[in-house]
Amino acid sequence: MNVIFPYKTEGIWAFDDAGRGLLREPFVFGIPEIIEQFTGRIADAEQGFKLIFSPGPFPGYDAKLVWVSEEYEGNWYRLDGTEAAGWLCPALLKYFDSAPAEIYCRVEAGGATPQTTERGAA
Repeated sequence: MNVIFPYKTEGIWAFDDAGRGLLREPFVFGIPEIIEQFTGRIADAEQGFKLIFSPGPFPGYDAKLVWVSEEYEGNWYRLDGTEAAGWLCPALLKYFDSAPAEIYCRVEAGGATPQTTERGAA
């Protein structure tokens, strides 16, 4: 299982993971819309929330992303049960050896991380 703490900066969903060399790594191409669907129930999600994800199901997961195809070193995933799709950039491979067939996700309140102070008031 993996955990990141996405937040919104300058109108863009992004996350930091200093341990993997990622700072203000943006979510793009359909993923922001999927994030918006799941963070609506979290107060102040734009300030940060917890995203737990895994290639296998786990208790309380909220959503499943299903692999569709590879494109430009990234991978397209479809939100299971919908037509919503998004592209995950090559940073995905900092969490998995290869693009998983499925990614199970859970969103929770709570975005305070050690990286919060590094990104400042951006």
